[in-house]
Amino acid sequence: MIITTTHTLQNREIERYIGIVSGEAIMGANVVRDFLASVTDVIGGRSSAYENKLAEGREIAIREMEEKAQKLGANAVIGVDLDFETLREGMMMCIATGTAVYVKQ
Repeated sequence: MIITTTHTLQNREIERYIGIVSGEAIMGANVVRDFLASVTDVIGGRSSAYENKLAEGREIAIREMEEKAQKLGANAVIGVDLDFETLREGMMMCIATGTAVYVKQ
């Protein structure tokens, strides 16, 4: 399945627009990761613990969005947007939203 942030597909014809699809991932961070991240914040540098959690949330949200698009008969999702939010301390959410389409083969 083609998944892209663009609204068109080069050298491909979109035969029909199926609808909006989305996938969500809500991730909790644990106390040890929070502590290690706070140490990194104090001494500087990147927090690989949180970067890994963000990547995991993104992958889950995109996979869920793709599965929903497939169930609707789509073979591509265009105009994909990723949004990351902090729900409350220790909880983050990633949402992937796009337009499910059928591309002429």
